[in-house]
Amino acid sequence: MEALAAYAGLFLAAFAAATLLPAQSEALLAGLLLSGRYGTALLILSAAAGNVLGSVVNWLLGRSVERFSGRRWFPVKPAALEKAKAWYRRWGRWSLLLSWLPVVGDPLTLVAGVLREPFWVFLALVTIAKLGRYLVLAALVLGWAG
Repeated sequence: MEALAAYAGLFLAAFAAATLLPAQSEALLAGLLLSGRYGTALLILSAAAGNVLGSVVNWLLGRSVERFSGRRWFPVKPAALEKAKAWYRRWGRWSLLLSWLPVVGDPLTLVAGVLREPFWVFLALVTIAKLGRYLVLAALVLGWAG
């Protein structure tokens, strides 16, 4: 039961970290890896699955977000949204490989939805980026720990 709670907690932390909420999953993954009590592959898959699913939520929000643009309560200024759209148009779908980056990655997945990036292309590129980040992090943590 404890292992299930660890994997589920990591999944939820990674999910929240991928949305526009301020959250982080890397420290939790590192701590769980260093504990040596959980399977490395399952930890990486739990974190990646949560993070990718959070990005899918951003993509879905992006599909309908523009209809709320310009309203007083809307959190993104129209100029900022246009700037993000221009950036995405310039660099294209391959910029989704940067979706693992802090600060930039979450809005990038939202803009991909706004610009109607096909879901399966979005999912493939974001999965590569997010899974790659957790694989590198695990290799660094476990390599450092010896």
